[in-house]
Amino acid sequence: MTAAFIILILVAALLAFATTRPDQFRVERLIAIDAPTAKIYPLIADFHNWRAWSPWENVDADLKRSYSGAPDGERAVYEWEGRKAGTGRMEIKHASPDWHLLIQLDFIKPLEGHNTAEFTLTPSANATTVTWAMYGPTKFIGKLMSVFVSMDKYLGGQFERGLQNLKAAAEK
Repeated sequence: MTAAFIILILVAALLAFATTRPDQFRVERLIAIDAPTAKIYPLIADFHNWRAWSPWENVDADLKRSYSGAPDGERAVYEWEGRKAGTGRMEIKHASPDWHLLIQLDFIKPLEGHNTAEFTLTPSANATTVTWAMYGPTKFIGKLMSVFVSMDKYLGGQFERGLQNLKAAAEK
């Protein structure tokens, strides 16, 4: 009886602690790419080009992809379904070829989530700095998971790999 009571108290404390976690998350990484903005922008603004650099494109060998809406830029839509990648949808909501893209990112399975992905391209004399961010609300299950797994470390590592792939593709 005492052990069960202690376990119950610990679980209650864990759940209470999870409620104190932030209601929003933001993960952001950046990289300098030795290429002009005009060469990098199409790699991001056209979902067909994501296969060259996105860290999630090779998660499922049998990933089902569909494209609709505009061919690129605003209103371009990309939907996917895979055993490991889950099910989701992205739509470019704002695209400015010189510097900025906003993408509505909707995860359907295995866990539902609605976030924003943001790409900012900042040109300089010899390179372009690409900043990739994702942000959105953190539901209770996300707060609970964040007690054990850092969203910044997990997603940040994926972003770093994707940005390295983007750099390699743009600098060809």
